[in-house]
Amino acid sequence: MTYILKNNDLEIQIDDPLEGYSAARFDWTGKITTVKFQGLPLTIAENIDYVDNAVLGKGFYNEFGITSPLGFEETSLGGWFHKIGVGLLKKEDPEYLFHRTYETRPAKFMVVVGDDHIAITCTSEMVNGYGYVLKKKITLRENGFTIDYMLRNVGQKEIKTDEYVHNFMAINNEFMGSDYILKFPFSLKPALFGEYVNIEGKVVIGENGIGFTGTPNDQFFFSNLPGNERIGASWELQNLKHKVAIRGKADFETDKVNVWGWKHVISPELFFPIVIQPGETSKWSRGYTIFRMA
Repeated sequence: MTYILKNNDLEIQIDDPLEGYSAARFDWTGKITTVKFQGLPLTIAENIDYVDNAVLGKGFYNEFGITSPLGFEETSLGGWFHKIGVGLLKKEDPEYLFHRTYETRPAKFMVVVGDDHIAITCTSEMVNGYGYVLKKKITLRENGFTIDYMLRNVGQKEIKTDEYVHNFMAINNEFMGSDYILKFPFSLKPALFGEYVNIEGKVVIGENGIGFTGTPNDQFFFSNLPGNERIGASWELQNLKHKVAIRGKADFETDKVNVWGWKHVISPELFFPIVIQPGETSKWSRGYTIFRMA
């Protein structure tokens, strides 16, 4: 089932946790597959040459623990470890890779739908001393939407991980090029980037943003954009042709900001660090504003 939140300008489509995407990487709670602004699509699929809704990302999908999921290191081969928002994954290799296929045992999900919001609860099994309850509420606003998170540690061990949203964006499904500008409220420090993948040189790193001299046929990726400085977590994607902008802003500071993209898509990623002791709860929020540029 697809849930739809809609007002005069915006339409947001959200898949049920147990329908659509069913791979082990992205969080199944609140799979925002499509966002439209005044009929204009703002989101796109991870790969347009190979489309498989069950395994590929799209829209605004988020992920917990991209490098090391909860309890992975201490789980023996053949055992089960947590992927928050998904369920349990079977460990069949000593190294975790987010793009690998894993046998999955889904968590329990509950969905409550309101006139302007959808709330999804994910309750895990108790495995290896780890357990959690994740609640996510997606609320439609007049000019955007918010995603509120609540993660409670109901296990016996500390939860230490991170979370980010993989914002798969393209305005009107148009390829990357000179009409796009991705802005940040901090100075970019290319010399301090962790990774710098720009094979064709068509991505231009400016003082406070990223632009293009043409459409890159190869994937590009930049990590650690703030150069280890803690900054307010936000970005703004502008399309000069359509004069439409999307602004993403979170209620936390971060020192980890990455950007990934391809010919058809760009994705700024703001990481939220998570440390929760047993019996405690962490809350955070992400907001998206969509508007016409002057």
